[in-house]
Amino acid sequence: MRTIELTYPHTLILEELPETVAAIGFFDGIHKGHQHVIKTAIKEAKQRKMESAVITFYPHPSVVLRKDKQQVKYITPLREKQEVLQRLGVERLYIITFNSELAALEPQGFIDHFIKGLHIKHLVAGFDFSYGHKGSGNVDTITEHADGAFIFTKVDKVECDGEKISSTRIRKLLASGEIGKANALLGRPLLVDGFVVKGAQRGKQMGYPTANMQTNQDALLPKPGIYAVKIFYKQEKYEGMASLGFNPTFEANLAEPILEVHIFDYNHELYGEELLVEFHSFIREELKFPGMQQLKEQIANDEKQIRRFFSNPS
Repeated sequence: MRTIELTYPHTLILEELPETVAAIGFFDGIHKGHQHVIKTAIKEAKQRKMESAVITFYPHPSVVLRKDKQQVKYITPLREKQEVLQRLGVERLYIITFNSELAALEPQGFIDHFIKGLHIKHLVAGFDFSYGHKGSGNVDTITEHADGAFIFTKVDKVECDGEKISSTRIRKLLASGEIGKANALLGRPLLVDGFVVKGAQRGKQMGYPTANMQTNQDALLPKPGIYAVKIFYKQEKYEGMASLGFNPTFEANLAEPILEVHIFDYNHELYGEELLVEFHSFIREELKFPGMQQLKEQIANDEKQIRRFFSNPS
């Protein structure tokens, strides 16, 4: 997949770009609803013998439009988004920088510059897609703005249990620890990446060495607690358990939650290494214990429960 980062105005030359079928949207999470939009574009591209593309934006518009919002946490930070799109078979990815200049662009100007100007011959979007200044362009105005330069396909909402699949719904599920339901809407387990850093090594003292993760600051983490996880390291997959939280037994003033991962049946050093952590099941709330012995006993119980879960995840 070729990735092209653009700002307004871009300098790409139309004649040098392939005719393309593109899906457009922010696509945070690339959940099942997003996948339906993207797969529609890929299928159409194959039928028309054109390149498939995704047009997305970074950062989230709220960072620019809301002065009180300095950072957004993403279900799929940019790197994870690229990896998921590549696995889906997208051939070309346009990442448009969302800034004040883009926010001020009128709908017709947006279509002329970023759709017609990228040689898009067929555009696919979800039913609630909007574009241009204050989102004044929408799926009802695209055909008029296209003026015959490209075809437009609107994809209706995708539902699960009678409710629309949306990034907002998934965020709420993650915040409440309902990881199984969130994963069902995503169509895959929630994935968080990070690098292993030195910790207090209390886990090692208890016989449960943990990899302390320095996670992507843009990544949306689920509710603090203990989780059944799978860990990817150097093309290998391992089962394990994760503690996400504020370590209340030993700490009092942590500002941000810490992710610690214990890999079952693995005893090698991992400092400085990158790990990918899949969240599969919420096991319990984070608790404060009287001391290390009581915590160790609870960890042993957590391990038994998680091993049983992976033996029979249904």
